Amino acid sequence: MDSPTDSPTRPPLATFEDLARLIGHSLLQPELTTAQVLEGIQLARRYRVAAVRVRPCDVELSVRHLEGSAVIPASVVGFPHGSQTTSAKLFETRDLLRRGAREIAAVATVSRLLSREFQHVQTELNQIAEACHNERATLTVILENGWLTGELKIIALRCAERAAADAVSTSTGFAPTGYTVADLALMRKYLPEETGVEASGGVSTLAHALEAYEAGCSRIATTCTASILDDWKSRLAQAATSP
Repeated sequence: MDSPTDSPTRPPLATFEDLARLIGHSLLQPELTTAQVLEGIQLARRYRVAAVRVRPCDVELSVRHLEGSAVIPASVVGFPHGSQTTSAKLFETRDLLRRGAREIAAVATVSRLLSREFQHVQTELNQIAEACHNERATLTVILENGWLTGELKIIALRCAERAAADAVSTSTGFAPTGYTVADLALMRKYLPEETGVEASGGVSTLAHALEAYEAGCSRIATTCTASILDDWKSRLAQAATSP
């Protein structure tokens, strides 16, 4: 298959920055030490990516070490399954914003979606979105698509749209499956043009990143930032020297 950058459906990625600014570097693994998180934050700053998404306990570290850079300090709410109470999620959201997070990724409650308790999901997302937007921060709603039927995915996307979410993600990265091209296409189809789509879960190579971009994503969440962008830099260098 031709490189996704050759497709006429989206503007081609032409520079290092074009891809770097699509990437959110993920530092959510429970086993990461503080030193490893700091190393990841510094890596993200060095590669000039869009954002760094850290565990709530690491937000202040992230904010402090990203100061003066364009990299957005981000964190998660209701992670990884959305099973916390709404009050706990709202407290967590406001606490993270107070500590300096400028982007919140909140998990749409998996069990409530599967139970078809859609009003609960809608009300919760509305409140989290309001808390974010009141502080001029953005909200990404994380769906765990691997556990949802096609119908439930569409309903969840409508809930995110009604809540005025800024973006919707495919996965926490901790479910049995991550992003798929089919899910990205579905999300792009049912979300307004101004709402971003994030590919998350299994984006581990440059080929995956380019595939996700071509499928319509505006953000790529990955732990493999360095290898993806190093490969991208090499490809650009080879293209520049080709006759």
